[in-house]
Amino acid sequence: MPARIADAVLFDLDGTLIDSFPAIAASVNHVRSLHDLPPMSVEEVTRHVGRGPTALLRETVGVGDLRSNVEAYREHHPSVIQSGTRWLPGALEMLQALHAQGIQLGICSNKPIAFTRLILAGYTYQPLFDVVLGPEDAGRHKPAPDILRLAMARLCVTPEETLYVGDMTVDIQTARAAGVRVWVVPTGSDTVEALDAARPDRRVRDLHELAELVCGDD
Repeated sequence: MPARIADAVLFDLDGTLIDSFPAIAASVNHVRSLHDLPPMSVEEVTRHVGRGPTALLRETVGVGDLRSNVEAYREHHPSVIQSGTRWLPGALEMLQALHAQGIQLGICSNKPIAFTRLILAGYTYQPLFDVVLGPEDAGRHKPAPDILRLAMARLCVTPEETLYVGDMTVDIQTARAAGVRVWVVPTGSDTVEALDAARPDRRVRDLHELAELVCGDD
């Protein structure tokens, strides 16, 4: 394996770089409370994260007007997004190591772009990213490949020069549709068994191992 295997590394966000499941669960439970539904645990909500807020609210609330539920979720979420989000261990060190190698970095997430920007705004991570995209930028949610194709176009890289890193089977499907290699970390909402069954190019132990493999020898 060469010293560097990608010119650009694109990342999913929730479950890949950050743990924002407590914040997401808080906003889901806010919407559920509007319908006199009991709260769900963070673990229960986590299973439904990763396919955008419409799918999330359809699966976790299931009553009332879906559009109104999504709006209520979006209105509530800024109040909990900072306190309910943490960066996963090794995230900053990994991003800094890749950046130091001259690798272009990007975020390609189904999270609404306004929420992604809120999360990045208070941290030193933001300048490390060359492109940050959400579904509003691409027009379609993952597993449609649009968001990866848009990121590659902005970074002027080919699929062969690009690696996508995620935590869900939907990330694997997205990368395959875009013709991009895909690695996964088992830190999100899908099980190791589900990830392996979806046949990523590689499953890494954590973000520390990812930095070692991308920047150094195998």
